[in-house]
Amino acid sequence: MYSLVNYNYDLPEEFIAQEPAGKRDQSRLLSLGRMTGEVSHHLFYELYSLLLPSDVLVVNNTEVIPGRLLGHKDTGGKVEALILNYAGSYKKKEKNKEFVFECLLKASKRPKQGTLFVFDQELKAEVIDFQNGIHTLRFFYDGDFENLLYRIGNMPLPPYIKRNDGVFPCNDRKSYQTVYARQKGAVAAPTAGLHFSEKLLEKIKSIGVNIVEITLHVGYGTFLPVRVPDIRDHKIHSEQYCISKNGAATINCAKAKGGRIVAVGTTCVRSLEFASDNNGNVSYGSGNCDLFIYPGYRFKVVDAMITNFHLPQSTLLMLVSAFAGRKNILAAYNEAIKERYRFYSYGDAMVIM
Repeated sequence: MYSLVNYNYDLPEEFIAQEPAGKRDQSRLLSLGRMTGEVSHHLFYELYSLLLPSDVLVVNNTEVIPGRLLGHKDTGGKVEALILNYAGSYKKKEKNKEFVFECLLKASKRPKQGTLFVFDQELKAEVIDFQNGIHTLRFFYDGDFENLLYRIGNMPLPPYIKRNDGVFPCNDRKSYQTVYARQKGAVAAPTAGLHFSEKLLEKIKSIGVNIVEITLHVGYGTFLPVRVPDIRDHKIHSEQYCISKNGAATINCAKAKGGRIVAVGTTCVRSLEFASDNNGNVSYGSGNCDLFIYPGYRFKVVDAMITNFHLPQSTLLMLVSAFAGRKNILAAYNEAIKERYRFYSYGDAMVIM
């Protein structure tokens, strides 16, 4: 149960989705019985028929920033910077026009402290620190930095999508973003939410389901592999979250009345479980979530979840295995491969109830 090799499966590369479904809610949906392991197949827009009027659907309203910047060193070599900690850092620095961010860098060789980079629209940056594989850059721009970023930045597509944004007819600025995204700061999309259309959300509301928005800014750590043979030794990344007072009250009220809490994505699962007490009461507020959920974890709040298909040996695969059982999950994944489902961020979805 705790051995990393137990969370492996073989996925042919052809099943890794390189672009989204033609329409958000037209992706496929595999339904998995949490206790029984029973599987059935649907289209995502049929989700409303699986929900109950007493349910609360919890979604993550984080917005992916186009924080991938392409430029060059002042000496000429190409460089790529990915801003990691935009949420929080930007608001603090905005007033004095000092824009300092932690970044992942791609360059021919590691740049030294003091190295200067040049990006589009006369944006420049200086390397001021390097720790644990992360560079700290000070950006120089005498104007609206956020506006500039949204003009020249690229969407940070996951590394298994082997193309630049916008190469397919899809517009990644729109498709790699949920329809309810409104809180800027994520490095990656909460991908389970990509399947929802405005029309489907209205349909879900019309049957009496309450929809609660929370925020968890997805960090690059979501893509980092587990490298220890015993998963209990893995140190998970920390991500900023926020749950409103009204949102927590709606969730707690529904739980008290026997309603189900349906979390959209692993980000919502982690946030809700992190912010709850041993009795399953969710506290409102904000902070940094560093909860690592793996088999053996006792869920206190979440009763059902909607999620995508995750990478082998990933913390996300371990989370869903904790929720529905490792054998059930791997059997469902094998069924999905057999039925030619599309995997990962732009892929199809599953609902576990």
